[in-house]
Amino acid sequence: MPGEARGARRDGRIVIVGASLAGLRAAETLRDEGFEGELTLVGDEPQLPYDRPPLSKLVLLGKAGAEDCGLPARRPIDARWRLGVPASGVDAAGKSVVLADGERLPFDRLLIATGTRARPWPVPGEAALEGVFTLRTSADAGRLVAALDAGPRRVLVIGAGFTGSEVASACRERGLEVTVAERGRAPLIGALGGTVGDWATRLQRAHGVDLRCGVTVTALTSAGGRLTGAEFSDGSRIEADVAVVCLGAVRNTEWLADSGLAAGPRGVACDAGCRVFTMYGIVTDDVFVAGDVARFPHPLFEYQLIALEHWGNAVAQAEIAAHNMIAPGPLRRPHLAVPSFWSGQFGLNIKSVGVPTFSDQVVIAQGAPEERRLVAVYGYRGRITAAVTVNRAKWLEHYRRLIESAAPFPPGPGAADHLADLEPVPSDVPDPRVLTHGPTVALTGHLPDRRLTLVRHDG
Repeated sequence: MPGEARGARRDGRIVIVGASLAGLRAAETLRDEGFEGELTLVGDEPQLPYDRPPLSKLVLLGKAGAEDCGLPARRPIDARWRLGVPASGVDAAGKSVVLADGERLPFDRLLIATGTRARPWPVPGEAALEGVFTLRTSADAGRLVAALDAGPRRVLVIGAGFTGSEVASACRERGLEVTVAERGRAPLIGALGGTVGDWATRLQRAHGVDLRCGVTVTALTSAGGRLTGAEFSDGSRIEADVAVVCLGAVRNTEWLADSGLAAGPRGVACDAGCRVFTMYGIVTDDVFVAGDVARFPHPLFEYQLIALEHWGNAVAQAEIAAHNMIAPGPLRRPHLAVPSFWSGQFGLNIKSVGVPTFSDQVVIAQGAPEERRLVAVYGYRGRITAAVTVNRAKWLEHYRRLIESAAPFPPGPGAADHLADLEPVPSDVPDPRVLTHGPTVALTGHLPDRRLTLVRHDG
């Protein structure tokens, strides 16, 4: 379009820190939209971008190799790759990214897409034991598969969020004995609330999982540097050859500590156009963020800042950020996609749209838990905010439209098949502090944890 050409910033130097899904899709979008300048991608892992969701699904089941999950390139991006070297800082005044090896990469615009890493077991000596694993990278998956292939007597999964539940499912499908320990009262409760979590409890136990909720692992036991089992807060103990630590994710923001940007443990705060805020809440015009590490406001959820660990969000936000990096102001777009995600576990396809944790009530609108086919609809203050389907994914688009239009909760006739028989109940969304794992969607109106000293400039 002629209007798009006027004022577009198609030259200069763009640095993307984070060479995974969001970084790759942003680079492709930049080239698709006519960026002709110098493009550099920085990644702390040595390999080219790969897909992470299959690692806890197909790879653990032996249906794909960890090395076979590379992301297909949609187009050539003509970029310089700096892989295996993490970024260590940003010089905001000098407009350069500092790498761990001392190299400086000058930029005109910067995209932060550093994502998350697995939260490690908090006791370093126990975390280093042979037989203790996390699952985030392809290298992690390769090591864990080798351990499962060896036929351990029992696998301990610490944390019953989506990753922990998928690991437990894969273990049971392999015929392995598995114990799952969760500090909260039910699996998936941090993402889907207690009502659906109670259903997940019954599901896991029906598949032979030794599920222990409301307890914590107090120690991992060992002999000769190898894991032998675990002790629990209720005084019980088990023997186990493998432990998979699924305690949620840590957002990769430490390298931004001295950058002056609004970056902290909860992510990097930005506006709806993916422009990063400074630590004083001033929006920048040359630093953008996308993917798991971003925190952005969403009008459907009272403009609270949302941080999402979802594949679809990483793609959509990366494309918006890339567009806005080169588009003139009037043609910039907001990132307003309704969050969605999916999980495969225990033979079921679980999909979600909206933010289930942004709710006060839930109702089973279709199906029933005992049927293993259902739709749970969530509401907040009388409007629909989310829906979760189990083997009924065809309903997702219907509920997406209801969420976007702020339709009333509970859903009316035509949107449910037996609401007359069921009344809405509390969605029972827990305080994240009572969970072993963090939620995959975090809603908060607070800026990253940072104590500020305000300086008054007079005159």
